[in-house]
Amino acid sequence: MTFVSCPVVVRVPATSANLGPGFDSLGLALELRDELEATATGSGLGVDVVGEGAGDVARDETHLVVRAMHAAFDALGARPDGLLLSCRNRIPHARGLGSSAAAIVGGVFLARALVGGGPERLADDAAFRLAAELEGHPDNVAAAVYGGLTVAGRSDDGFYASRATVAPSLRAVAFVPPTALSTTVARDLLPEVVPHRDAAANAGRAALLVAALAGRTDLLLTATEDLLHQPYRRPAMPDSMDLVDRLRADGHAAVVSGAGPSVLVLLADDRDLTSYTPAGWAQLVLDVATDGVRTAVR
Repeated sequence: MTFVSCPVVVRVPATSANLGPGFDSLGLALELRDELEATATGSGLGVDVVGEGAGDVARDETHLVVRAMHAAFDALGARPDGLLLSCRNRIPHARGLGSSAAAIVGGVFLARALVGGGPERLADDAAFRLAAELEGHPDNVAAAVYGGLTVAGRSDDGFYASRATVAPSLRAVAFVPPTALSTTVARDLLPEVVPHRDAAANAGRAALLVAALAGRTDLLLTATEDLLHQPYRRPAMPDSMDLVDRLRADGHAAVVSGAGPSVLVLLADDRDLTSYTPAGWAQLVLDVATDGVRTAVR
């Protein structure tokens, strides 16, 4: 097994999952990218982190990018004796914008690029499935790998994903609160059983949302209505849900981004939503990332 001798860089987009009714299935890649650089070395492990989460993440083998790299190296059959890793994080952590998916996808694609013949031995679809196994669900991971809008899930044969059409005019506005929310906490609020009528309504809205995002943007408000997960998560993020309610009452297609607590608005025009930004929150105006993870060798 050989490893490339020069640094490898990957740039991974932020992602927003669920998009209202598409619980654990729809994902949208956004043009806000973490940049990760790695070099195979003769010994040891060095991890440098700047930007989002720099004060909170580990600098050892438990770092999520390192764990994902090791999983990919193992899938490819060998690990280098040492690694240098540098992370320039731009995606807010624990805010529902796919920071963990970006770390996992970044790690898998870094490792693949460091191995001689790696892209041929671990194709994109196989890399996606490995990343989804590490993440535990495929929605954010699929969008981070393939870009654009993705529909993903899990069958008896494993994880699957497919890209769907996105209208060129589509963009997103993210409202990011100053406090984090654990995905585990948000998921633990979900009931084991939901009314059949709510599940049926969400299935219809999710199908409609794919059409709305492809071009029927006049249907975005109706298509983003959710009954399956957001109402149950209100106790963990009341300010986020209040903002969703206020935006939707004014006709804006607002949803909780992923597991929250960020709020995402899907737009097909250049309307200014700055006045909705709560005190202490950040507003990010983001294009859809039409491609997923990018890899380059320095």
